[in-house]
Amino acid sequence: MTKDTEVDMKDVELNEMDPEKQPMTADAQVAVGEKNGSVKLKVPEDEVAFTGLSKEELMKVAGTPGWVRTRWMLLVLFWLGWVGMLAGAIVIIVQAPRCKPLPEMNWWNDGPLYQIPDVDAFCGGLAGLESKIDEISQLKVKGLVLGPLHTVQENQQSTLNLKEIDPAVGGEEHLKSVLKKANNKGIKVVLDLTPNYKGSNPWFSSGDIGSVLEQVKAAAEHWLEFGVSGFKLSGFNVASNSPDWPELQTAVQGNHTEATSKRLLMGVVEHKSAASVHQLLNTTGVALILSDLLSNKTGRERIRAMDSLHAQQRQVGWGLGAVQQDQLSKQATGPALIRLYQLLLLTMPGTPVFTYGDELGLEGNQKHPKMVWNVETEAAQNKSLEEYAATRKWFKGLSDLRGKERSLLHGDYYPLYASNSSLSFLRVWDQSERYITAVNWGAEKQTLKLNLTTTEGLELPKTAKVKLSTDSKLKAESNVNLESVELEPGQAVLLQFPYTG
Repeated sequence: MTKDTEVDMKDVELNEMDPEKQPMTADAQVAVGEKNGSVKLKVPEDEVAFTGLSKEELMKVAGTPGWVRTRWMLLVLFWLGWVGMLAGAIVIIVQAPRCKPLPEMNWWNDGPLYQIPDVDAFCGGLAGLESKIDEISQLKVKGLVLGPLHTVQENQQSTLNLKEIDPAVGGEEHLKSVLKKANNKGIKVVLDLTPNYKGSNPWFSSGDIGSVLEQVKAAAEHWLEFGVSGFKLSGFNVASNSPDWPELQTAVQGNHTEATSKRLLMGVVEHKSAASVHQLLNTTGVALILSDLLSNKTGRERIRAMDSLHAQQRQVGWGLGAVQQDQLSKQATGPALIRLYQLLLLTMPGTPVFTYGDELGLEGNQKHPKMVWNVETEAAQNKSLEEYAATRKWFKGLSDLRGKERSLLHGDYYPLYASNSSLSFLRVWDQSERYITAVNWGAEKQTLKLNLTTTEGLELPKTAKVKLSTDSKLKAESNVNLESVELEPGQAVLLQFPYTG
């Protein structure tokens, strides 16, 4: 064997050496480590961190045709999207139904008025009235009509003092406390200044109304400075015929500035037609007229009265017995009828006027029965108060609903049905929920066939949902066929359906 051959054989032997004895590469080290259950990586000592492109490099790229085209495309897409959204918003605004502007409202349009003709029977005089304001405010009333509180002897004009509170009911300090507490609760206080309230003629005699009106005007200015928010006058149709009437009106209501337009001048009339009330509203400038148009009338007569005056609803007060300062119970016998008339008054167009105790269905033999308090808290111990408590709860729910729903608060009115002992009407405001009142105060079951299309072309749906009901057969949230609404004797229902465009 030659020398060169020996050298080649040694190289082959080295190459065929046991792999375990050969130097290991990095890949081999990883493989062996994985085989043995552990991995050891050799981390480069000088790892290079990415720092992004330099300004010079960015400038070189930014000027290339590709990037220029991309930027322009993105800019065009942005403006196209922006213009598209703007156009879409304009289309939505243009096509959306316009909201009807809200009518001008005064505080006496926002809720019921609550008469307290006999403060002593109500709460033991003015001294006890302040402590009852919290309970009264739960009824959502907006005004208290107090008195008359002034001193006068029956039919004796010379004894009339409209600026002095009868000591038997309290003093000025008590009235101040009542005013402060009531105003804190958002309740206004109105004084009844009917001069000869104890006599047969509220203005003593027809021949001397001017001098009495002068006394009323002076008293009104006095009590306005004291802090009251308005006045009530019975026999209004007589007083407003006097040449001196405009002076009293100006003293109370002023020139209808923002401050004085919130003062209430409320006239009371008896035995007058709807046409006469309409004329008085147009010619006297009085803020509100309370009439007895609902008393002892058929359903058709009541609907006609509402038809005549609904356009002036913010100047019309409605009551049953309120003109005579009687409780509602003298017009309606039994809790069911009390609740029926509460529903009717609180859903009609206009301002509902109640006498104290009407929220309970208070009954009594005397002219002004003693008020009953705490019926809801004491009903559990005194079963005789359960009906009063249930009626008061019904009243509170209705009054609260009226204050929240625009259709009931100041909505348009449409008659739907009337008979001798029943009626139904619709209340609608713009895009708000719609309400239908249906009442049957008769002694027999009634089927009210409602007109589903009003004279103005407003169409009703086939069915409506029961919102409130005194009829046990008409459960809340159930649906009623409007083509034929069946009501048991002495029952009422308030139906609701949504605005659909």
